Amino acid sequence: MTLPRISRRIAAIAESATLKVDAKAKALQAEGRPVISYAAGEPDFSTPANIVEAASRAVLDPKNYRYTPAAGLPELREAIAAKTLRDSGLAVPASQVIVTNGGKQAVYEAFATIVDPGDEVLLPTPYWTTYPEAVKLAGGVPVDVFAGADQQYLVTVDQLEAARTDRTKVLLFVSPSNPTGAVYSAEQTKAIGEWALEHGIWVIADEIYQNLVYGHGANPKAAISIVEAVPALADTAILVNGVAKSYAMTGWRLGWMVGPADATKAAANLQSHLSSNVSNISQRAAIEALTGPQDQVEVMRQSFERRRDLIVAELNKIDGVLCPNPEGAFYVYPDVTGLLNREWGGVTPSTTLELADLILDQAEVAVVPGEAFGPSGYLRLSYALGDGPLLEGVQRLQKLFA
Repeated sequence: MTLPRISRRIAAIAESATLKVDAKAKALQAEGRPVISYAAGEPDFSTPANIVEAASRAVLDPKNYRYTPAAGLPELREAIAAKTLRDSGLAVPASQVIVTNGGKQAVYEAFATIVDPGDEVLLPTPYWTTYPEAVKLAGGVPVDVFAGADQQYLVTVDQLEAARTDRTKVLLFVSPSNPTGAVYSAEQTKAIGEWALEHGIWVIADEIYQNLVYGHGANPKAAISIVEAVPALADTAILVNGVAKSYAMTGWRLGWMVGPADATKAAANLQSHLSSNVSNISQRAAIEALTGPQDQVEVMRQSFERRRDLIVAELNKIDGVLCPNPEGAFYVYPDVTGLLNREWGGVTPSTTLELADLILDQAEVAVVPGEAFGPSGYLRLSYALGDGPLLEGVQRLQKLFA
């Protein structure tokens, strides 16, 4: 018998669609083509100077050249616990914080810690492309629960209840959402949290965009945490977060998970074999990010809000495009079904995979098709890019679809 060269578990993993599109756009740019990319969820701002300076000091300190606790530096875990209380309304000791190599590792470890083979995980859809892959790696079964533009991409308790079975163990809750930017109201969040509590369902809440909310001034509480809305969930909820988005620190690879003591102890055991401690330099930088001045964070948030207003207004000028106004993150997720099955430059796309290829070929604009996040019929555009390219790219789309 010939055994497969690659394990079936790993061979089944789909490539990240967002990174694939971004890589293709960058390759075309390297060839000299003037491609404007809305693909990657990465702020175009530099990491604030005070954070970089803290990292520079850390590089020169020999204490950072050695192994440190796998679960994170005590000072950083304390800072994360303080942020969790401040922004998520959950009081936890630092011992229930695990510092990870970016938010992705936190997502992976959260599912790996509580999901057994055959357990079902409810995924409100559209979803970030990594979630179902992390569920499947843990042996779980992703169950899509879809809400379209007509619902502002927000699932309801009735939809979740219709999808629940005796195998349902986890609900993923993401507010603000990647890819849609949708934010659940306090009332919606409470209703969903109470439903999960009633049925003994774990909640994994990805809160990495919680401080990027709009239309509410500088109040991050506009995206209320599910554990603040329903405090009794604290024993069956894991919060995932990180510094990548709010602090423009994507390359620093610093995230975390917070949860009940038994879950975080298990995750710490996993991490001790998986990766050990996160880079001490990044951890020192994150301490400064969470405890230092926040003025540049607010400047970035205001810039994103201005860009959101611009891209939504301009996209909605295109006949066949319906773009809801997102309240958080830095993505728009227009319904573009009105552009399908129509001829554009000699091509008649029937799916958003085909439409995205057409847009890249004919307008030199990179977008991510809805198939990466759930059903066809949608496109994701990140507005975390400079004001000039942001407008020019949409104007190219307006010209293509005129």
